[in-house]
Amino acid sequence: MTAPTLASGSRPQPLSLPALVDALSLRDLTDPAQGPHALQLLVSAAADALGEQWGADVRVLRSRPVVAVEDNYDRLGYQPDAVSRDVRYTRYVSDTTMLRSHTSAGVPPALRALAAAPLVDERDVLLVLPGICHRRDSIDRLHTGTPHQLDLWLVRRGGRRLDHDDLHTLVSTLVGAVLPGTHWRWTATTHPYTTGGREVEAIRDGRPVEIAECGLAAPGVLAAAGLSPSSWSGLALGMGLDRVLMLRTGIPDIRLLRSADPRVAEQLTGLAPYQPVSDLPPARRDISAAVPAGSDAEIIGDRVREALGPDADLVEEVTVLSTTPYDDLPAAARERLRIRPGQENVLLRLVLRPVDRTLTGEEANTLRDRVVAALTE
Repeated sequence: MTAPTLASGSRPQPLSLPALVDALSLRDLTDPAQGPHALQLLVSAAADALGEQWGADVRVLRSRPVVAVEDNYDRLGYQPDAVSRDVRYTRYVSDTTMLRSHTSAGVPPALRALAAAPLVDERDVLLVLPGICHRRDSIDRLHTGTPHQLDLWLVRRGGRRLDHDDLHTLVSTLVGAVLPGTHWRWTATTHPYTTGGREVEAIRDGRPVEIAECGLAAPGVLAAAGLSPSSWSGLALGMGLDRVLMLRTGIPDIRLLRSADPRVAEQLTGLAPYQPVSDLPPARRDISAAVPAGSDAEIIGDRVREALGPDADLVEEVTVLSTTPYDDLPAAARERLRIRPGQENVLLRLVLRPVDRTLTGEEANTLRDRVVAALTE
């Protein structure tokens, strides 16, 4: 197996051992073996509804988040120069392994297992792959660098080939199971592992919210796993479980999904509407820092998470208020910021608010100073 090719042309920089240990120690909320959680109810509802719709052989597959780079990218059709391979987006463990960036990384091994063990009957097979993923993301109430996802692949050998009418039925059945009574729409998009790709949005309060992406399983992905596209067809869908749970129950902040506050945690074992336990005031701190040019909210979010470690959960939001290139800054400002060519000045708003208490001013200032130090290294 060769080392992955990166869009930037650089070799992958492995995670530090402490960062890897922290990642592998994080509880996967979709795994019943790690304790009950409402996300597991969504997984079961989806699997049960789709299994019944097609009379399928339902196979729930769980794995650790360290996967082969080939399964996360190459065998799903990602090009060698795909930007997603860049170290800014991918958490490499070694030249050939990584923390999965999507639960789709489990699909190639599952398809290979199908090819190696012929079906005992002609029933469709529903592959159900839930789990935690690791990737770059901005910091706000709806985003996290460790989202939970659910891949659902319906695979058929022989008979009538699965088509876009079946895909529409799959999405309708799924939305009805996890977001009862919710209207939805889809729009055309592309993915390397599907043909005729679609992006699925739920309509909530008159606004579209992306919840899933889907399409027909790409023939190349099937063939790479040893399933002849002339004999096999499939439907592929990946859904963001955190976002769906928030829509289902009205949870306003994604950090609450991991809350240890008993008043919150007790509500996260079911799918009843969320009842707010408090409305704590936030602490806001504005930060001016010199950062590498091209640093967007997602890159900055990663730097903040890395700098704060376990305390990152105290950050409700990081907003980029303005960005000023080096060449546009007056000489006095360059000197004050100690900014260099190739950098830019960003003005950030740091919103700090634990889900269970109010920060003191001293605590907020300490967190601000840690963020400033990390961004200006």
